[in-house]
Amino acid sequence: MNVGEVAAMAGVTVRTLHHYDRIGLLSPSGRTAAGYRQYAPADLDRLHRVLLFRELGFPLEEVATLLAGLPAGARAELARRGGRRVLLRLERTQAMVAAVEKEMEARAMGIALTPEERFEVFGEHDPEQYEAEVQERWGETDAYAESKRRAAAYSKEDWLRVKAEGDDVERRFAEAPAAGAPADSERAMDLAEEHRQQISRNFYDCPPEMHAGLGGMYVEDERFTAHYEQRAPGLARYVSAAVQANADRQG
Repeated sequence: MNVGEVAAMAGVTVRTLHHYDRIGLLSPSGRTAAGYRQYAPADLDRLHRVLLFRELGFPLEEVATLLAGLPAGARAELARRGGRRVLLRLERTQAMVAAVEKEMEARAMGIALTPEERFEVFGEHDPEQYEAEVQERWGETDAYAESKRRAAAYSKEDWLRVKAEGDDVERRFAEAPAAGAPADSERAMDLAEEHRQQISRNFYDCPPEMHAGLGGMYVEDERFTAHYEQRAPGLARYVSAAVQANADRQG
């Protein structure tokens, strides 16, 4: 085989094969009358071993030593070193791939945070785990598109502010029934209106009728129910009723 054919078969450049020849690492067995390199099957076998050692991370000088023939113990030690290099490179590659995948997921959601920042903001309730469901249910709506557009521009500080606002209104929601305020009281409806305004300000325009639909989900979807029940028993139903009462008041 000529040098071009060998290069194409092995996935290396002609320049690489010329370099291997110059340093004596892989010299072709023959030449044509015009002086062109000709590679025999034994040369291809040697090239395969060269590329294998290179893939293991050995420098060319050590590859030459290996091919020249080392004692069995020395070859074994070099092989172990090469294996360790491969494992370390594999671990680094896996970590890099995982980070890239996380970043792609975050960007697909419009949440431009690192995995560490998302954990700091959202804890174990990272919203990316619900993205497929959200996209299936509301992916064609203007509200979904607007929410993604706004979220894409949010920094970690923005998300911490949004979370703090939500935590504050939920805390005051939990205090209202404890203080004896009915779900259709001015206090409860004002909190519901504040909650609606938070959604409109931070994510998408949320008119009262849309907010009432969200309120229904707080008792229909066990995940929302569990979220509110963690704050206070019966809070999911209370918030849902307050949201509905506020929507009626607004309408």
